[in-house]
Amino acid sequence: MSRFIDRVVLHVSAGNGGNGCASVHREKFKPLGGPDGGNGGRGGAVVLEVDPNVHTLLDFHFHPHAKAGNGKQGAGSNREGANGEDLILRVPEGTVVLDGDGQVLADMMGAGTRFDAAPGGRGGLGNAALSSKARKAPGFALLGEDGVQRDLVLELKSVADVGLVGFPSAGKSSLVSVLSAAKPKIADYPFTTLRPNLGVVSSGDTTLTVADVPGLIPGASQGRGLGLDFLRHIERCAVLAHVVDCATMDPGRDPVSDVDALEAELAAYTPALSADVSLGDLADRPRIVILNKADVPEAAELAEMVTPDFEKRGWPVFTISAVTRDGLRPLTFALAKMVADYREANPKPEPARPVLRPVASNQPDFRVIPDPDTRGGFIVRGERPERWIKQTAFDNDEAVGYLGDRLARLGVEAALVKAGAQPGCSVTIGDVSFDWEPQTPAGIDMMRTGRGTDMRLDQDERIGAAERKHAHRIRRGLEGLDPEEQ
Repeated sequence: MSRFIDRVVLHVSAGNGGNGCASVHREKFKPLGGPDGGNGGRGGAVVLEVDPNVHTLLDFHFHPHAKAGNGKQGAGSNREGANGEDLILRVPEGTVVLDGDGQVLADMMGAGTRFDAAPGGRGGLGNAALSSKARKAPGFALLGEDGVQRDLVLELKSVADVGLVGFPSAGKSSLVSVLSAAKPKIADYPFTTLRPNLGVVSSGDTTLTVADVPGLIPGASQGRGLGLDFLRHIERCAVLAHVVDCATMDPGRDPVSDVDALEAELAAYTPALSADVSLGDLADRPRIVILNKADVPEAAELAEMVTPDFEKRGWPVFTISAVTRDGLRPLTFALAKMVADYREANPKPEPARPVLRPVASNQPDFRVIPDPDTRGGFIVRGERPERWIKQTAFDNDEAVGYLGDRLARLGVEAALVKAGAQPGCSVTIGDVSFDWEPQTPAGIDMMRTGRGTDMRLDQDERIGAAERKHAHRIRRGLEGLDPEEQ
């Protein structure tokens, strides 16, 4: 027996971008082949897509982790790495995507609607793409970016045409079972139904879905009972049907007071999404009253007495018995007509188009703030500097020099000076901290050195190969000392 799951926590991980390649073209009789390292491939994205054939979040309940494919590394001869394969997750219509703080990220309505849950990381540039007039043959390439990892909450709001509301044991599940082929659990004790039941009803040329919402009692809109967990399943219902137990033995209860109590809860409940509010408040949705259990003689008499009270409110009233199935045919025709009128007035939503929100050109690319954990230190925060840090291979001096040039052109050096940074102070960008040396010339034309090196960063005390060779020749008497060494 399948389970109805309407809320899950999904852990999504996009694919990492592939690293760029640092390669130099080598071919006979072509000593200056130039750089030919290709770019890394893009990481795969995790995408949610509405599928009309999916009706529950059950698959994500058993498989809460989703990861897309990684991009491949670039290669020589200007060969780019393959892109990672996107992972498309099928979700039912009515799925609402929230982040860990409860903020709504997407409202999945309309078949084919897509939402990029986690974009893949960008592939790193190869040295062929990094070559310039000042750096003709770069000895480095950029690293691929990590894919986005995040936790999402998926909530399903059943897209049903008719929502059945009523007190526990009013006969809602029994009504769904006789109107459709659904087989919900039915018993003679309150709160038998612990999950919404969906049924498909056919009436003439109209096919409609009916949802049974469990556990509605006074105080449900404030979280009492089970109502707050399942009220969201009727937010998008076109028609709300009050199922009233006319044979209740509970003293102090009667059909009119039951309906009034539930109407107060519906009026107090506020939909979380503006799309749901656009359908009208729950208090303004079309109503129909179903007086159930008319097979009991006392219940039939009570139903006849209270019918005029509901008709005064302009609501259609039907007296039925889910056990003997009396009155179901006219009820089905009435529900079909109300749903058909709603569909005519409210066309089916089209798949949502992606919305592009460009960033204003006058917005700052970064900001410099004092480091609360390091005295005299600073933190540089911004999308571009933090992304550049992740792209840099710090075991390559030329790549570090290239990073310094990019930060200088962006204005980070000037901003640190303006903020009062002193030479040698700690500067943190992303996950990397380093000692700031403002005397290092950054942003100027690159001085030609060996591949993978940068003279501006050459501060070690090691003796070079040329110096060792010169000292060796002096010891053998083949050369004299330099005037400066004498």
